[in-house]
Amino acid sequence: MSLPRAPYGAPGHGASGGVRAALGGLTTRGRSFLAAGVAAAGCAYVLGQADLLRVGLLLAVLPLVCVLVLHRTRHRVAGSRALSPARVSAAQEARVQLCVDNVSRLPTGVLLLQDRVPYVLGPRPRFVLDRIEPGGRREVSYRVRAELRGRYPMGPLQLRLSDPFGMCELTRGFGTHDTLTVVPRVEPLPPVRLGGEATGHGDGRLRSLALAGEDDVLPRGYRHGDDLRRVHWRSTARHGELMVRREEQPQRAHATVLLDTRGTAYAGVGPDAAFEWAVSGAASAAVHLLERGFSVRLLTDSGSAVPGATGDSADAAGVLLDVLAVVDHSESTGLEAAYDALRAGTAGLLVAFFGELDEQQAEVAARMRHHSSTAVAFVLDPAVWTGATVAPDRSLRLLRDAGWTALPVAPGASLPGLWHMAGSPGPVPERAS
Repeated sequence: MSLPRAPYGAPGHGASGGVRAALGGLTTRGRSFLAAGVAAAGCAYVLGQADLLRVGLLLAVLPLVCVLVLHRTRHRVAGSRALSPARVSAAQEARVQLCVDNVSRLPTGVLLLQDRVPYVLGPRPRFVLDRIEPGGRREVSYRVRAELRGRYPMGPLQLRLSDPFGMCELTRGFGTHDTLTVVPRVEPLPPVRLGGEATGHGDGRLRSLALAGEDDVLPRGYRHGDDLRRVHWRSTARHGELMVRREEQPQRAHATVLLDTRGTAYAGVGPDAAFEWAVSGAASAAVHLLERGFSVRLLTDSGSAVPGATGDSADAAGVLLDVLAVVDHSESTGLEAAYDALRAGTAGLLVAFFGELDEQQAEVAARMRHHSSTAVAFVLDPAVWTGATVAPDRSLRLLRDAGWTALPVAPGASLPGLWHMAGSPGPVPERAS
């Protein structure tokens, strides 16, 4: 992603206003020269000394000439920024390249280039650029890294110009910004069949859906224009009329990834907090299911959803990751809104990432099982994450009794390991380890 090249300076300001702003950039040396020149010219006028008047005029004019030159130069310097890539996972680096072009017929002085970045990406990068010849270009680059997901504004790019005599310094910047999107970490998951997953529901197109492009065996009555090669003779003999094979496109399997964002269900902040683990888990599950051909819907406890992301779309995973990059705690205290959204949606695979569940919310979550073909839950273990005295055994039992495959999650738990455990036969662990 690149910024359009544009001259530094605020467009739309009058020339007189720009000159007044440039005069405000006089350094201590420039102000001293100007004051000394005015004083010498005044004394020369009083004393009638022509030579002193010439010296005074030289001292006063020199900083003014420097101001005018810099004022003109700042309109003849263009620049651009490029992010590579513009979307990165948490804890990964992105490269930022800055280009400065001198589009004037005069060389520039020494330039100080500074890009404004949020403090979480590191200190502000500063570069000193030597004199740029007319039509010349200078390129510099730096790297940024964010441990926390989010969208971070980059810019504006600032340029400080100074004259060779040190009389004046002007700082100008672009009005445009760029955005670095830091998405949750996505871990590759093993291709297992999640516990109890029904054929045709969990594997997308693996059962009758594997017949994509072939005829469905369901017959229908013959219509004028149907190809006679599609006649189904067994059905014709059974119904006593001409029947043909029906052409139907296979339906895509549906999956819902439910993310519990209740602020009361999590404790702690930072990249190692429980909520960040849940967001990363939801991102990993959604991307994995998209790769397996599911139509994935992202749902939160507040009932808001990102529907219709399919594996055929190259941007499907990017859309979901962009949403998860900025998801935050909700003010909801319960899961009822999510239950209503599930009840109104299409049944399919349900993968949920729950925070701490009390008995009431565990019962609501248990009822969600009736609106899915298969349900897998990764449940925060408050006894381990927060040091709470109440263990989640009761909540896990409620979910399992309702048909969920429920697994407790401990700090630092490996999602691929838990995913494999959810798809393996046999009992699941009662406590997080």
